[in-house]
Amino acid sequence: MAGIDHAPPPFFKRGPAPLALLTFYIAISLAIFVVDLRFRSLELFRQSVALVVDPVQRVAQTPGSLVDYAASYLQGLRALQLENNELKHAKLTTAPDLQRLAQLEVENERLRKLLSVKERERAKGQVAQILYTARDPFSRKVIVDKGQQSGIVAGQPAIDEAGVVGQVTRVFPFSAEVTLITDKDQAVPVQVVRSGQRSVVFGLGNGQLELRYMPANADIQIGDMLVTSGLDGVYLAGFPVAKVVNIERDSAYSFARIFCVPIAGVENFGEIMVLDPRQALPPAPPEAAARGQADSGERASVKRRRAMKGN
Repeated sequence: MAGIDHAPPPFFKRGPAPLALLTFYIAISLAIFVVDLRFRSLELFRQSVALVVDPVQRVAQTPGSLVDYAASYLQGLRALQLENNELKHAKLTTAPDLQRLAQLEVENERLRKLLSVKERERAKGQVAQILYTARDPFSRKVIVDKGQQSGIVAGQPAIDEAGVVGQVTRVFPFSAEVTLITDKDQAVPVQVVRSGQRSVVFGLGNGQLELRYMPANADIQIGDMLVTSGLDGVYLAGFPVAKVVNIERDSAYSFARIFCVPIAGVENFGEIMVLDPRQALPPAPPEAAARGQADSGERASVKRRRAMKGN
């Protein structure tokens, strides 16, 4: 027992103090961080580590991904079942109406043939995707992804699932410009569904429309539906256009101010259908053409007399 040495072990066996090691490692880390931040010298090393660690990360995330996928699959399956049941119920609910409409359509066509009435034009066209709005903030125009290469020409009407959207005004090789019915330069001949009165609806440039040239005592009510009359040779008759939301009547004016909102989603992005151009309307009767030429000649003679008096 007396021979045991109680002296402390030498320094090289005990090693440096923990505080010294911590300071050394922190200094090394800061140096590497500064060098990498300044010279990006560890980019290759970082990519190599990421390449090695990526499979490990994917394997570690697999259980969670499987759980999420299973939950999403079961939730989607449940949603599809509910939607399928709703569609079946809606189909059964609307089946009688659809059958009656089909029968009425056949009967209408037969009666037209019996009465030798010309069949109505059928709406045909092609679907186009709205890309973006025009750059002019004071106009209501959109650009679609169909142009000359798809056979689009200026003047074709555009609709969506609800009603009339606008009209093609400019055509480019792979795109086209559609001016919305809410634009201040657009006008659409319409007809009031309830009363059958015809007039013209104009865009106001602020997302609304105005039905003009209606007498102050006209039979028009809030909530009346306006559809295309087909008298302009552009739109087929019967497409929904707008709904009356406000009427201002003043006995001091001959016409009422009637404000409407469009039925179609003219301010929304999505898909629209560009309808094929309508068939050319028959020419005006000779009497009307002669009357128009006479009126034009009379106006020209009046202008010449006024010019001679001015001289």
